[in-house]
Amino acid sequence: MFELYQNDSHANLCVNDLSLGHMVDANQHIILHNGKAFLLDPGGHKIFSRLFSQVAEQIPIKDLQYIFFSHQDPDIIASANGWLMTTEANAFLPSLWIRFITHFGVDSMVIDRITPIEDQGMVVDLAGVGLKIIPAHFLHSPGNFQVYDPVSKILYTGDLGASVGTKERFVDDFDAHLTYMEGFHKRYMAGSRAMKAWARTVRQLDIETIAPQHGSIFRGRELVERFIDWVDNLECGIDLLDDSFPIPS
Repeated sequence: MFELYQNDSHANLCVNDLSLGHMVDANQHIILHNGKAFLLDPGGHKIFSRLFSQVAEQIPIKDLQYIFFSHQDPDIIASANGWLMTTEANAFLPSLWIRFITHFGVDSMVIDRITPIEDQGMVVDLAGVGLKIIPAHFLHSPGNFQVYDPVSKILYTGDLGASVGTKERFVDDFDAHLTYMEGFHKRYMAGSRAMKAWARTVRQLDIETIAPQHGSIFRGRELVERFIDWVDNLECGIDLLDDSFPIPS
C-alpha cells in the first residue's frame, strides 16, 4: 500500500501488490475522509481477505461506508458478496449491470444495499466531501463510470489509462510508457467517439493525478494533459475494424 495524497482529514491510498499467478495485476484504491472510507473496484474473491486486512489496518471496518464498482468485469466485482456480507458498507454499481451481479454470488440479503448508478452519474457524500461519479460509457464497458475526488484532485479512471507489463508505480516518461498502454487501449476501448467525449468531459475538471485500475499512475499536470491529449487523438476499437470478419477454414 502506498499514498497518493494526504492532509489532516483526507487520504488517498493505493494497494497494488495482491495479484497472484495468472491473475491480472490490479490497483485497489481507497479514499479516506474524516474517518470514513470509500473503496474502489475491490477485485476478485482470491484477494478479498488480504485487501480486507489492509483496509482494516487503516480504519475500523465499520467505517467503510461505500464500495464503488465501475463496471461488471470480474477483476472489479467478483468479491462483491464478501464485502457486503462482512461489512455494513453500501455499494454503487452501474444500473446496466444490476441484474447481472447475482451471477457473482451476491446474496439476496445484501442486494438492496447496492445503489444503481444511472447513466448521468451522481455525487456521493463521503463524510462531508462530494465525490463525483462521472460517466465514461464504452471505455470500455457500455455502462462504465469513474470517480473524481475534488480534495486530492485525483481522477480514478478504471480501465482507461491501464498499462500492462510495467511494475512502476508512477509514469515517468510518457512516450516510453506508451509501449505498455497502446495495445490495450486499441483493443479494449470502444472507439474514438467515446474517447473524445471523455476528453471533453474531463478537461472541465481540475486534475492533478489520473489513477487507473491497472499499472502506473499519471502524477502531475503535465502527464495528465499528455494522457488526455493522447486519448483525444487515439483511434481504437471499432475505428480499426476491417469491412468484414475472417471465416476460419
